[in-house]
Amino acid sequence: MEIGAIIHKVKSCSSTNDLAKKMAVKGAGEGTVIIAKRQTKGRGTKGRTWYSAENKGLYASIILRPEEHSLSLIPLMAGLAVREAIFEATGIHIGLRWPNDLIWGECKLGGILCESGFKGDHPSYVILGIGLNLSHKKKEFPEAIRSISTSLKLITKKDVDREGFLQNLWKALNHWYQLFCRGQGLKIIRSFEEGSIFTKGQKIMLQSQKGHITGIYKGVDSQGGLVLEEGGKDKTYFSAEIKKLIYE
Repeated sequence: MEIGAIIHKVKSCSSTNDLAKKMAVKGAGEGTVIIAKRQTKGRGTKGRTWYSAENKGLYASIILRPEEHSLSLIPLMAGLAVREAIFEATGIHIGLRWPNDLIWGECKLGGILCESGFKGDHPSYVILGIGLNLSHKKKEFPEAIRSISTSLKLITKKDVDREGFLQNLWKALNHWYQLFCRGQGLKIIRSFEEGSIFTKGQKIMLQSQKGHITGIYKGVDSQGGLVLEEGGKDKTYFSAEIKKLIYE
């Protein structure tokens, strides 16, 4: 399996994740990539939409078929891979916001969306979706997200070499995914913590279905959960439990 060896490019689709799911169910091989010039119904996490202007961003999904059951580590390893590819292409270090956001300053540059299919308790496939703002100008973002969004072009003041960046991305994804498959979860977690916008000891507030929770950030646990100290005790939270992160 090599991520990026087989790439299907489409002009437009509702969502590359949706298209990848259909291909995965039909037996498409691990590492198969789907890239769209635009998405009409691009998705983020928590049911949010992902703005997918034509030829402005990277809208890609990769079919994975992992044996590993710690699937919550996949968004972390994918964030590391995208961060590495961006550094190779531009020389800048972006930040990682647990569990799936790519951050520059106070603005969102991209995000990861993982969706899984199972046969019984065993994962049949994982669709790794990557949305990254490449060449947007500020005015090209919808007004509702303009103040909190950025692109590589806005950051570097240069046009992005898309094909060169993709080659860096496939290389980085293959490296980090192989670490995941070999059970090197600790290395993924430690590397993610190093790239995180959160600092250990920082106060964080979570907005969950049960209300607001405030604690001290302690890091990421072996399953990819966010660890907070609350009242002298450590408690772990996973993405499905959290609506929003608020940090100081």
